[in-house]
Amino acid sequence: MTSLKTGASRRGMLTVGLGLSATAAALPFVQSAQAAQPATASASGAKVMGSGTVTTKDGTQIFFKDWGTGQPIVFHHGWPLSSDDWDAQMLYFLSQGFRVIAHDRRGHGRSTQTATGNDMDTYADDVAALTSHLGLKNAIHIGHSTGGGEVARYVARHGGNGRVAKAVLVGAVTPIMLKTAANPGGLPLEVFDGFRAALAANRAQFFRDIPSGPFYGFNRDGAKVSQGLIDNWWRQGMMGGAKAHYDCIKAFSETDFTEDLKKIDVPVLVMHGDDDQIVPIADSALLAVKLLRKGTLKVYPGLPHGMASTHADIINRDLLDFIRS
Repeated sequence: MTSLKTGASRRGMLTVGLGLSATAAALPFVQSAQAAQPATASASGAKVMGSGTVTTKDGTQIFFKDWGTGQPIVFHHGWPLSSDDWDAQMLYFLSQGFRVIAHDRRGHGRSTQTATGNDMDTYADDVAALTSHLGLKNAIHIGHSTGGGEVARYVARHGGNGRVAKAVLVGAVTPIMLKTAANPGGLPLEVFDGFRAALAANRAQFFRDIPSGPFYGFNRDGAKVSQGLIDNWWRQGMMGGAKAHYDCIKAFSETDFTEDLKKIDVPVLVMHGDDDQIVPIADSALLAVKLLRKGTLKVYPGLPHGMASTHADIINRDLLDFIRS
């Protein structure tokens, strides 16, 4: 792994093998079982929920988990998953004394299967409704893939007045995935049209193919394949709504976050695997960090898009170091 400050160009050459480490990452949680029990009230008497929903201004029900007390960490999942994709991080940071919160984006997981509002502005506004409902201040927002775009839009749009302390973009779609005149290194529209066609034709099979292959790097020679991760990815995907998932492809591929990144004035950690086959690093993290005022880039040689699951011990440790720095 190599650490780079904004504008730097040095990259590491260390190759990290593909192994599953979520169990190791959860060990501190197991060892701190008593601390990990969701409380009904904080030390100050404020109610701390285990889970619940918040209703947005258009009537959408957003499902969320809210465990523990302490400085809040808010996790934003990728497409087409749910808050369950952050299990390894939620358990770990709960054991470290943080309040951990994760929501299911509209149309995903246990939230309303919306036919409208499946765009980044609305996603960010939904997060604002959630953080207001929970009264969050001085929060760390961590987003993976599409969730990274959601974090960038939320922090730029709603992150003032002490609401956000730091942010993390993990394998994020920022600044823009689509190939355009201004972004010649992006992916052509035909790639995302193919996603839409595959989803419409056979969503269940499409949601088997992605985690079985490029998402976790299981298509690489020597990869240690976890059927559990594949099945859990499929389970989460099939919980959501097909219309919302279809619309979200446009949201994560065509939204330009350039101006959002420029507006963010809190420290931001950009984490990306250089073998990310879903969001190639050259046209995402390497560009995004240059747009941030206080950006730090960590490149993970050999790691895939889903590295927060395949290498949770590495990612959790680096997240903790950044949060405590």
